[in-house]
Amino acid sequence: MKNYTNPAAINLNTGFVVMVRIIAKDGEADAVASILESLVKPSMAETGMKFFMPYRSPNNPAEFLVYELYENEAAWDTHNASEHLLNVVDELVSKADFRERVPFLPFVA
Repeated sequence: MKNYTNPAAINLNTGFVVMVRIIAKDGEADAVASILESLVKPSMAETGMKFFMPYRSPNNPAEFLVYELYENEAAWDTHNASEHLLNVVDELVSKADFRERVPFLPFVA
């Protein structure tokens, strides 16, 4: 028996997920937000990218979560090699106190 029957839920539950958590250094939160926002359109245009959504914590404006959904792991590799990401990743990392990237695969159909 399938747990998900809604087509949108099925689409979100198939693929390769990466969760990125970032905590900005003091005074750098708005710069981090701007960098993440600049990645949305070019990332969403990538082949194999299903969803790229940055979130900002309402409790701690320096804390961010990026939900990335790819068709497969190869699409994630393509994203990691993309010009638009490579152009900003060093700046983004320099403005972060903490950065963690964790991949996930769905296990419930």
